[in-house]
Amino acid sequence: MARDMQITYDCADPAGLAAFWAEALGYRLQDPPGDFTSWEQALEAWGVPAEHRNDASAVVDPDGAGPRLFFQRVPEPKQAKNRVHLDVRAAPGLEGEERMAALEAEAERLTALGARRLQRHEPAPPMNAGHLVLADPEGNEFCLD
Repeated sequence: MARDMQITYDCADPAGLAAFWAEALGYRLQDPPGDFTSWEQALEAWGVPAEHRNDASAVVDPDGAGPRLFFQRVPEPKQAKNRVHLDVRAAPGLEGEERMAALEAEAERLTALGARRLQRHEPAPPMNAGHLVLADPEGNEFCLD
């Protein structure tokens, strides 16, 4: 039996990182529960102090196909290279220079949102599928492929 899953990020700014990944993936912020019209309204009603209102955030695939991404505040900064990372499919079906041009265009869009370029890997045999390595605004590496 397949299980439902989410991907969890430890981070310093859950709302900021959630906003970045929502834009990067075409996701949306998760709706507040029940009859609340905003998360601010829900947190206020629950008595959450202002200094804890950015302790967590989540984004979801509007089509319900992709995993939920959950962002939780932690006190320590990122220390080392990710052992697991996301591959963002930005050029499906494309090859060679056409593929790399599509990846570069997406990298430009994401750097305008706060990502950083780390590496470019040129197409090479046997797969001939180059890719780009970027980091999100908090330094979590991901690939555009």
